[in-house]
Amino acid sequence: MKTKLFVLIALFTMALGMQAKKYPQIKFEKTTIDFGTFSMDEPVQKCTFKFKNVGDAKLVITAVHASCGCTVADYPKDFIAPGATGEITVTYDGSNKMPGRFKKNIQVFSNCEEDMVRIFIQGDMTDVPVSKKTTTKK
Repeated sequence: MKTKLFVLIALFTMALGMQAKKYPQIKFEKTTIDFGTFSMDEPVQKCTFKFKNVGDAKLVITAVHASCGCTVADYPKDFIAPGATGEITVTYDGSNKMPGRFKKNIQVFSNCEEDMVRIFIQGDMTDVPVSKKTTTKK
């Protein structure tokens, strides 16, 4: 009798352990935004990463870190319910930077099962004002 009871309790415990834990899941519309070519006369560029919580629990973004001090991100501090959307606004400031191509990564930390995801900004800052550049169409 004790053996049957022990087996029954063990099976019940295993069934509870096998039950999937619910997690939020962040899904970005785009993980890379390209600013294209812009002039160092206008070195500050902004973009917005839109995302949705496609998981089964409330999403909390705990921190957002950029790979460089020239990049700053603003993110929602409140819970994002399952099915709800949110935005992370990223500002790149190329002041005091050399012209050229760049790619910066932004780490988004959250309470998702995969607790960190990277999003990227890139572009080409030129020392020639874009309006004065001559372009050829193909």
